Amino acid sequence: MVLPLWQLGLYGFQHVLTFYAAAVVVPILLAGALGLPREVLEHLIEADLFTCGIASLIQSVGLGRHIGVRLPLLQGVTFVAVTPMIAIGVAAGGGMTGLHQIFGAVIIAGIFAYCAAPLFSRITHLFPPVVTGSVILVIGLALLPVAANDIVNGHGAGTVQNPVDLRSVVYGLGTLGFILVVQRLSRGFMATIVFLLGLVMGTVVAWLLGDAHFDAVSQAPAFALVTPLQFGMPSFHIAPALSMMIVMAISMLETTGDLFATGAIVGRRISAGDIARAIRADGLATVLGGVFSSFPYTCFAENVGLVRITGVKSRWVVAAAAVIMMLLGCVPKLAALMACVPAPVLGGATLAMFAAVAVAGIQTLAQVDFENQNNTIIVGTSVGLGMMATAQPHIADHFPAWAQIIFGSGITLGALAAIILHLLFNYGREALAAPATEDAAQAAGEKLAWDVMPSPEDRLLTYGKRHNPDSVAH
Repeated sequence: MVLPLWQLGLYGFQHVLTFYAAAVVVPILLAGALGLPREVLEHLIEADLFTCGIASLIQSVGLGRHIGVRLPLLQGVTFVAVTPMIAIGVAAGGGMTGLHQIFGAVIIAGIFAYCAAPLFSRITHLFPPVVTGSVILVIGLALLPVAANDIVNGHGAGTVQNPVDLRSVVYGLGTLGFILVVQRLSRGFMATIVFLLGLVMGTVVAWLLGDAHFDAVSQAPAFALVTPLQFGMPSFHIAPALSMMIVMAISMLETTGDLFATGAIVGRRISAGDIARAIRADGLATVLGGVFSSFPYTCFAENVGLVRITGVKSRWVVAAAAVIMMLLGCVPKLAALMACVPAPVLGGATLAMFAAVAVAGIQTLAQVDFENQNNTIIVGTSVGLGMMATAQPHIADHFPAWAQIIFGSGITLGALAAIILHLLFNYGREALAAPATEDAAQAAGEKLAWDVMPSPEDRLLTYGKRHNPDSVAH
């Protein structure tokens, strides 16, 4: 349904507000880890917003017959890529050299996702909740040290900050406390922008106390076009490319889950062809991300939840949000404003955000049969390996360069471990006994979707449709 223009603009802006805080976190975290100057960070934010708009248009409106699923799915940078991108950049020496290697790896990963889409759409049954839950849990846990480092205004997630400035901790925990209070007292739309409100409130308090400065905002131009290859040609290396290809494989699972969740919300049965079209759109958007100095893209679960909460199911609302994001990406003053958020304030907001990712992993693992000892081994070992690399980030310093990318990232190591252990321990057993049919993919996708459809009513309805269709009406 194409809504009136004012409704498209209003509902689209609501999607942008829901998405905005999570969207700008990734370039801010990356710039801090690589020691990039403020002007580079500002451009990364502009490029991110602009490319998010292009990616959302491709997914919601479609490009030809085979690219884009044409559902209300808003695209954003996947959090899965944060730690691997930091690892790639740091291994390359940080700065612009590290950034060039990241963009090169992103382009190759996008091409990989585009080409692998048809195959992946037919093997979703190979990634049951024991794998996806472990991966999501590892992602959330591995990102928490990044938030903690920002709260103490530290010098890197792998560095112990000593002494810790009490003022920084107060900013971080104060922002977190404000977010919790708003979440407890608000409903509806206010609850969907709680992280953005926390960032605004924390920054305002820091400004009043003299710890946030906005001089760069007045110096930034009012309008500028985002151009390709802003920082020069990307550089291409095998090890970083392999790492980002793993990230895209995990991102495909994320997209599949969001796709089935959205299909359930709008009443559309998702086929293997739909999965392939959605992943092709992710792959194309990721290639454009590397070209426009941005990052890998996937569907945003936060906005899937917004579609469900509001009941506004028109894909043209997401298209309107995409146009708004592209316009915002051409406003450098806005990027400069976001770059002024103090690190402890950002850490307080992202601590809650990353912890929520870990909880989503726990929700997915709740579907796993732990009476089966094999599943206990898979989850325990993959989470343990992921946390080993997270707690001791220098453990891979003396490994070969290609192995440093894998063993130096808790997310990459944990995800690979979960996939390989599942194939070793469960292959040929009940989890993989079903043929690779669209029905099998649908069932697997419904399980993946539960982390964004957590209500008891939705779970009961999904269970009823699968096991006893005649009882659903009752």
